[in-house]
Amino acid sequence: MSNPHKLKTVRSATGTVFFLLIFMFLFLQLSAQNEIPDSLVKERIAYIQKVLNTGKPAANLWWNGWLYGYSAATVVQGSVVFTSDKLKTRQDMALGAATTLVGAVGQLIMPMTPASAPGKLALIPGETPEERIIKLNKAEQLFGESALREKDGRSWQMHAASSAVNLGSGLITWLGFDRSIQSGLINFAINEVITEVQIWTQPTRASKDYKKYCEKYKNAQPSGFFKPKPQLFVSAFPGGLALKLVF
Repeated sequence: MSNPHKLKTVRSATGTVFFLLIFMFLFLQLSAQNEIPDSLVKERIAYIQKVLNTGKPAANLWWNGWLYGYSAATVVQGSVVFTSDKLKTRQDMALGAATTLVGAVGQLIMPMTPASAPGKLALIPGETPEERIIKLNKAEQLFGESALREKDGRSWQMHAASSAVNLGSGLITWLGFDRSIQSGLINFAINEVITEVQIWTQPTRASKDYKKYCEKYKNAQPSGFFKPKPQLFVSAFPGGLALKLVF
């Protein structure tokens, strides 16, 4: 006569081994899906380096052009403040210098990532397959940051921030300097045109190239390089276990 307790133990052990074998098979299968051939890793790195290099000149030109332009305008207007003997001129130049200084500082505190990303990527070693995996991760990070920088540069927040500064300048002209409302509006309009030109002339190549990259290599999903790791959820209930594998 068989021992019920012993039979139950054997069944439990058999079930556990069976579960472990299934789990190991699924895990190995998922791990294999996450692997990318080294040839494809090289291709991706080369693609990213190429498009970042292509977009670098325009990004540099835009960032340096506006930085130097704002800086020069600040110096010129600031010098007039100390040399002119007309109060109205000094007021206008002081306010103009303050406004262009804000523009120059804005350039400094928001570096143009697409201009610096190619050089950073080129310095990352990629001699071995392991190094190339790390380099690809960093390349995609720099690529994504470049695209995000361009997107942020044309966002509604950027338009709103520049308009707020311009509105403040117009109000100071009108109320602070006791000028006509027309003078305040003209001041606002001139500054608004300048800042809008700055925003809309910002390069967008990295954003477009990043989208193409995702469509070509990542099925239009701008996510990280590695897929999420599979997760196993186990819950116990009277009479058995419930298993859920999420990947």
